[in-house]
Amino acid sequence: MNLTIHTSALPHVDPEASLAFFRDALGFEVRSDFGEGRMRWITVGPAGQPDTCILLAPPTADPTVTEDERRTIEEMMAKGTYGWILLATDDLDGTFAKVQASGADVVQEPMEQPYGARDCAFRDPAGNHIRIQEAR
Repeated sequence: MNLTIHTSALPHVDPEASLAFFRDALGFEVRSDFGEGRMRWITVGPAGQPDTCILLAPPTADPTVTEDERRTIEEMMAKGTYGWILLATDDLDGTFAKVQASGADVVQEPMEQPYGARDCAFRDPAGNHIRIQEAR
């Protein structure tokens, strides 16, 4: 069996703000953009990696999500406990400086972790936890 990760999803509440974060702050390419208003599905991915995508999607577009579930999801997103992703870079300090300069919410500045990684963390406009690890 040969599996690869093609697309992973993160929720958004403001597609324009999420698009600006992933495109402008992280430098991702926009691969697709469908829908309108808050009901937009935007696919982004790192340049040079056309087979790897992040789908930025409305968290409650699924018609099976109840009103109580929608409220819980939105509360968790607001606290930054719903969605997260781990990215890697060969220039952690430069990446941190660029993302910080965009006005992103800094969760953790670059630091050595006890488990051997050096990383930093941000929250995107939807509250998703974006951790960036230095590739070694």
